[in-house]
Formats: sequence, structure tokens, C-alpha cells
Amino acid sequence: MSQYAHPEVLVDTQWLMDHLIDPMVRVVEVDMSPEPYQDAHIPGAIFWNIFTDLLMPDLSMNLEPTAIEKLLSRSGISQETTVIAYGSYPGTGAWIFWLLKLFGHDNVYVLNGGHQKWMAEGRPLTSELSSFAPTQYQVKSPDASCRILQTEVQASLEQSDFVLLDVRTPQEYRGEVFMMKPPEGSERGGHIPGAVHLEYTLTLNEDGTFKLAEELHTLYSSRGITADKEIVPYCAIGGRSAYTWFVLKYLLGYPNVQNYDGSWNEWSRLPHTLIEQ
Repeated sequence: MSQYAHPEVLVDTQWLMDHLIDPMVRVVEVDMSPEPYQDAHIPGAIFWNIFTDLLMPDLSMNLEPTAIEKLLSRSGISQETTVIAYGSYPGTGAWIFWLLKLFGHDNVYVLNGGHQKWMAEGRPLTSELSSFAPTQYQVKSPDASCRILQTEVQASLEQSDFVLLDVRTPQEYRGEVFMMKPPEGSERGGHIPGAVHLEYTLTLNEDGTFKLAEELHTLYSSRGITADKEIVPYCAIGGRSAYTWFVLKYLLGYPNVQNYDGSWNEWSRLPHTLIEQ
């Protein structure tokens, strides 16, 4: 991990194994459904539901400070708690990293390889549900450098040093499928005009760990995604793009990266926005 710009933001499975009973460490599992968590999760991990804890009914991210405070407080997390995030599919840990950084929580880390690597190594799992004494968490003001709004994206489309990076699947990029079927007639298919496509999973090894820094640099630079440009990743609801923000900013050290968390869920539903297929 020493090749990364900020290797300290990752923890490996052995580190987590050694800190499972540390009262200042809180492990967070994130998924779309509680069933996988209930069946087998890392001992001591708490569960955050993507739909009920992180998203609004319209599938936009719930970035209300009071909602984040409530989520962290009920999870037994204080400003001093070290949070280790992971999920059962790629990208969820880095999504939580972005979310907590947005609200000023410094001690957050991503489990490299996530649930996949933990299970592959035969490490302990449990079905025992975790609970902790609630705290009174107070978030900081959102860090505007972590995200970009739709109006700012619109205003920057013609700038030569501005790169929109679509990290969805090729089928989503072409407008053939949606991540989740939207209400009839409310979402158009395609991508933002001029967006470069590079699916986010191309940054991962087969075991779910991040590729080496040299491989990541080669991957991104081959698409014209370089550190001298302003890079704005987007996806369907902002989670996969938050993951890409993490890779570019923390693993590669790109200085100008902002997550368009409104993503396709927002852009495609606005009547005045242009799309390409």
C-alpha cells in the first residue's frame, strides 16, 4: 500500500482482526438489504441500510446534518471513534468514507477487500446483532470541496480542464438499463454529454482489494483522467462516484476531485438537461 498517496486511509483484514474488541473502533457494514448482515457479519459490526439510512425516498442521498447525526449517534459513534467501513459489494466502504469526510469525521478508514476478502480468508463471522450505547454526535458543517452541485456541473461542461467521469456499467452509460427501475417516465437513459466512461470496478483486483497505484494511474491516464484536471465522477445515486472520488483523491493524490452525488438520478430527471446515448 506504500505506493498510494495516502496509504493510511486503508486497513487490511489482519489489522481489523487485531482490533475487533477495541472499544474505540466501530465497524460499519453497508448493504441494500439486512439479510446478508443478519446471516454472517464481522463480529461487532453494525449495519447501515442503503435505502433507509443513506437515501431519501427519491433515491437522492440524505445529506441532512440531523439525519447523519442521528445515524452516528444510534451507532455509538463519537467524534473520537475510529470507523472502519465495508460492504458486501465493491465501493460501499469508500462511499461511507466520503460521507463521513463530508461531515468532518476524521477517523474513518476503508477495509481493503471488504467482506469478500474477509470471508475468503476464513476469518470469523457471526449472526449476533451488535448494539452500543448511543452518543450525542454533532457533525461539522459540510465540506464543500467534497462535492459539486448540478448547476456547477452544467456551468463547467465546456471547460477544457474539466472531466466528467461516468463510472456506471457500460449498459447504464449507453442508456440500455438503469441501476434500479425508475417510476415510469421519470428518468431518461444515457449519459451526460462529453462524459468519459470508466466503470469503477476496473480499479479492483479479483479478491476485492484495490489495484496498485501504478495500475490505477495507467488505467485513468489512458482515458485522459490526469491530475492536472478537475475531475468530477458521477454514477446513478452518488455511491459509486464517491468510491471513485476516494480512489482518485486518496489513493492517487489527485488534487481537484469532487463527487457529483446528485448523479444520474438527478440529472436525468431535470427537463432542461441534455443527455447523450
